[in-house]
Amino acid sequence: MVKQRSYKIKSYVNASHAVRWESGTGKKHNHTWEITCELHVFEGMVSFFDIEKSLHRAIDALSGKFLNDLPEFKVVNPTVENVTEYLFNEIDAILRANGAMLMRIEVSDSPTRAYCIDVTERTLPTEEQIDSENKLKQQEKPDA
Repeated sequence: MVKQRSYKIKSYVNASHAVRWESGTGKKHNHTWEITCELHVFEGMVSFFDIEKSLHRAIDALSGKFLNDLPEFKVVNPTVENVTEYLFNEIDAILRANGAMLMRIEVSDSPTRAYCIDVTERTLPTEEQIDSENKLKQQEKPDA
């Protein structure tokens, strides 16, 4: 049996949007969006402070905003599904730069429903691959 270990981090952001329909744009309304990220770390423990600080760069870009006005949602409809896709891409890139990988994200614009992207079937790097990559990084660092 292979154990999969992960961490979950929950964040909240207040933002408004108006969904676009074929018949026009709906009414602007506010949400407190709940974002739950499940992540896999490559080395033992994770520094929650550093990870959360990095995650908030992506999440805070939405804080207090009317999503329809953001460049990311000028053409893309700011539905919960599309906001989840956007956040998955942003957060996954941030986590990878911090030695982690996003395995699942849940974004909720309501206490009763959420949209999820789950990639837990992703092939995770082996310990040997991680060790090899870390050795390469160490060799690339200039001597202090």
